[in-house]
Amino acid sequence: MVKTFGEFLLFMQSMLVRKERLGTLWQRTLDEAILIGIDSVFIVAIVSAFIGAVTCVQIAYNLVNPLIPKSTIGFMVREMTILELAPTITSIVLAGKVGSSIAGGLGTMRITEQVDALEVMGINSASYLVLPKIVAAMLMFPLLVVLAMVLSITGGYLAGTLSGAMSAQEYVEGIRTDFVPYNILFALIKSVVFAFLVSAISSYKGYYTKGGALEVGAASTGAVTNSIIAILLADYVLAAVLL
Repeated sequence: MVKTFGEFLLFMQSMLVRKERLGTLWQRTLDEAILIGIDSVFIVAIVSAFIGAVTCVQIAYNLVNPLIPKSTIGFMVREMTILELAPTITSIVLAGKVGSSIAGGLGTMRITEQVDALEVMGINSASYLVLPKIVAAMLMFPLLVVLAMVLSITGGYLAGTLSGAMSAQEYVEGIRTDFVPYNILFALIKSVVFAFLVSAISSYKGYYTKGGALEVGAASTGAVTNSIIAILLADYVLAAVLL
């Protein structure tokens, strides 16, 4: 465990040594941002919209006390979405999609000796291949989380009003009640941390793959598993420290 963590730290340090030209890194980062962010919009939109809808319906189902106003449903959907569901669930979904893609891609490059070819040409392969992925993930994850927040609250609005559980006015009143702007900042901080963990862990798993196709598949699986565990641990630590 300690040896693996030490290798991971050295891997992170190697990205900052003999970096490529800024223009090259910027172009690589834009390419990775498209793969990580733009290509993930659809799955994030579907997941977040239905999570918001289901959350609203289930809260309405359990909130049967006539003394509690219906607007509380909107309030609870907003708080759950911003503080936990949008940043954490979105990052877990992206760990499965983006993390496995990063690990699989780098693992394939390693076993086909493409990484070795870059090193022979005098290119720092860690900086050229991995650094743009991490930067792009840290840029795109917060944007996807903001999208997830909007669509989740919108999904709750549609589910609540169309099912007759509450009126549109009551839902809007609930999402406006006692709003704390810091919660948005907290969610964005979480998304940046989760983005680093997913991209860095997946890159490490893929970069040091040894063997053949079976090992690439194992690296992808390990990257997703370890990323999700890291997200859950970081989620607790950030909540304990920042809230």
